[in-house]
Amino acid sequence: MSESAVLHIKGRVLAGPDDVRDELWVVDGRISYERPAARDAGTLSGWALPGLVDAHCHVGLDAHGAVDESTSEKQALTDRDAGALLLRDAGSPADTRWVDDREDLPKIIRAGRHIARTKRYIRNYAHEIEPEDLVAYVAQEARRGDGWVKLVGDWIDRGTGDLSACWPRGAVEAAIAEAHRLGARVTAHCFAEESLPDLVEAGIDCIEHATGLTEETIPLFAERGVAIVPTLVNIATFPTLADAGAGKFPRWADHMRRLHARRYDTVRAAYDAGIPVYAGTDAGGGLAHGLIGAEVGELVTAGIPVEAALSAATWGAREWLGRPGLTEGAPADLVVYETDPREDVRVLTAPLHVVLRGRVVG
Repeated sequence: MSESAVLHIKGRVLAGPDDVRDELWVVDGRISYERPAARDAGTLSGWALPGLVDAHCHVGLDAHGAVDESTSEKQALTDRDAGALLLRDAGSPADTRWVDDREDLPKIIRAGRHIARTKRYIRNYAHEIEPEDLVAYVAQEARRGDGWVKLVGDWIDRGTGDLSACWPRGAVEAAIAEAHRLGARVTAHCFAEESLPDLVEAGIDCIEHATGLTEETIPLFAERGVAIVPTLVNIATFPTLADAGAGKFPRWADHMRRLHARRYDTVRAAYDAGIPVYAGTDAGGGLAHGLIGAEVGELVTAGIPVEAALSAATWGAREWLGRPGLTEGAPADLVVYETDPREDVRVLTAPLHVVLRGRVVG
């Protein structure tokens, strides 16, 4: 489609939870709800949503660390073809700034590189440092990222054989304050229960995975407005991970199995308490890209109402990340489906058409 082309989307346009329209127009790559002056137009029919958001993925990363540009490109294209047109990259050692110059690839909001304790995370992923250096590294990644910084809040402690918090309270308080001073929000990888109170009371903005939420910490999250990105398609791998590590770390393996067993109850309790919940897959590392539709389905399985689960990957997620949806004049990033996703979210795994910056790319 040329720069001056017009595209007509008709059927149903789900522009927001209470904003359903019969049609929209794409004019010079932007959304319009006014019929343009007579110009040739292509037509796509179906149920249209804003381009989906994967709020936790890793472009430029595989199980061993940073990957080359060709592999990164394939990852981004896989997400795009699945309808994920806005990606929050929650930590990557690769420089993916070149993606910003590609009109055919999703937009990426970066959190810089993971920041972890020494020998307390996956090899080749993170800056591995000690608490006295945390503020300096948070400041560095705040300047490198796109408004986010990613901490590793807990990981297995080989001394105890179980998950434990990585940072003392004073260090995270100072680091989060510095990130906020620089205009960045902070999120943290957290599987277990122990690390959550200090991080939330220190002012953190978001927790990834959040499987360790309890009756004690859920009200604290709700009171402080701390968001969670549960990554349920990733949490599904916990039993396999536990089986692989049970011989060496039986306490850790049992803990991981318990976190997995209550995962749906944890997410539903968080939602019911008013905690903001967003959809993310944790693609990259050991998990395939292109799973955002499956993640929305998992949120519904957990008991989140369908429209709230859709919002977690569309309108609500875009507002949270400061990016527009299907609003007048916004870049035309949208996905068209054969049937109403509010009736069956499984349709999200099979887009009919993907439109990125006004161009039909799938």
